[in-house]
Amino acid sequence: MKYVTRVADQSFEIEIDERGTVVVDGQPHAVDLQEIVPDRLYSLLLDNVSNESFAEGGQAGHFRVLLRGQLYHVQVEDERAIRLSRALTGFTPDSGEIPVRAPMPGLIVSIPAQARQPVRQGDLLVILESMKMDNELRAPRDGEVARVHVAEGDSVETGQALVTLS
Repeated sequence: MKYVTRVADQSFEIEIDERGTVVVDGQPHAVDLQEIVPDRLYSLLLDNVSNESFAEGGQAGHFRVLLRGQLYHVQVEDERAIRLSRALTGFTPDSGEIPVRAPMPGLIVSIPAQARQPVRQGDLLVILESMKMDNELRAPRDGEVARVHVAEGDSVETGQALVTLS
């Protein structure tokens, strides 16, 4: 699995393969991470150097990490989230109706949006489960939900209209 991690103004591409090998920007590293206190304290062996790390957060991929006495604000996105974001950020007209389409096949888990509901850009419209991961589909612009084309529990295909905004 590939991740893009942002720390301050730097970006790192991290790949973790099925054997647990960690490659950061093309450089392999020996890594062993063990959780000591759930969701808080970790023992980290990085290239055979022992570290104790505190981490908190996780909301929308944002973390605060204390490592070697330095506090880092970290944002992590996996390759699926990046592809999904790119698929949803094409040209969006300022007016008229636009459909919000399924970027991949999956199952509709939740539909927070309702017909005639005003929405702001970034508001959550639909949650689509695909490959055991929930994908949040958000409004590409301000507007109003004109129609909801699906119901919870529906299976959808790539490109199928889920919600239409006006």
